[in-house]
Amino acid sequence: MIEATELTKCYGRTTAVDRLSFTVRPGVVTGFLGPNGAGKTTTLRMVLGLNHPTGGAVTVDGRPFADRPRGLRHVGALLDAHDVHGGRTAHAHLAALAVGNGLPRRRAGEVLAEVGLAEAAGRRIDGFSLGMKQRLGIAVTLLGDPPVLLYDEPLNGLDPEGVRWARGLFRQLADEGRTVLVSSHLMREMEQTADELIVIGRGRLIAAQGLRDFASRSARSRVSVRMPDTEALPRLLTAEGATVRREDDGSYTVTGLSAERIGELAFTHGVRLHELSSQRASLEEAFMELTHESVEYSAGAAR
Repeated sequence: MIEATELTKCYGRTTAVDRLSFTVRPGVVTGFLGPNGAGKTTTLRMVLGLNHPTGGAVTVDGRPFADRPRGLRHVGALLDAHDVHGGRTAHAHLAALAVGNGLPRRRAGEVLAEVGLAEAAGRRIDGFSLGMKQRLGIAVTLLGDPPVLLYDEPLNGLDPEGVRWARGLFRQLADEGRTVLVSSHLMREMEQTADELIVIGRGRLIAAQGLRDFASRSARSRVSVRMPDTEALPRLLTAEGATVRREDDGSYTVTGLSAERIGELAFTHGVRLHELSSQRASLEEAFMELTHESVEYSAGAAR
């Protein structure tokens, strides 16, 4: 588990991360999203102890990561696939990391096979494509069989087969009970990969919730409800923060709550429903709508 409390990072007068609090739970894939300049990489670096917070704290399984010796046994992290000595072979690179973390050298060959690079084990890394470097970086994260894994843009450079493989790997790791945090700009992939989301903008938390619940916050996500009692449920939904509009045909259009949540409220309060159907916004639509005020660099309209 990763827990951040009031995490803050300032560079002079610039606040890159602003009192950020969140929890990344084991057993699910958590997507870490935000516009360019939102503070995602800075946050990940503070999780790993590479940047020191100006304020607040972040722990991995209850302790600062910097306090843990032989870190690859506790956290596997891929922040930059290019951050590697190009003159080494893939096997030599992994073997050196294994020895430095008290792991058997055989782990180098095992993880290379796991990520599909067994045949490239003896090749120098400077001859690798970006996709191969991404696979090598993922191999590093698996080297110590850690309970916590962090990935910053791990899908860049991967071909469609590689993206599908990585998606399956993240799901497998979460299903094994590990904590998996993936930062990516590829919304369609995150929609197919993530269970929960942490969304930030200008260093501040925008949302920390399930993917479906986040998408339901978009004005493009709508739920149609029809019931014989037209008074009780609208009051309940409004109290939950939803916007409820009565249509000419007697149905109600609800925005701001998922169909699942509406159904739970109706069941709990004994409200009988005749119709409950939803039209959910895509993750990309919800993300663009809910983060537009946090975009640091916004292009003008196309001509």
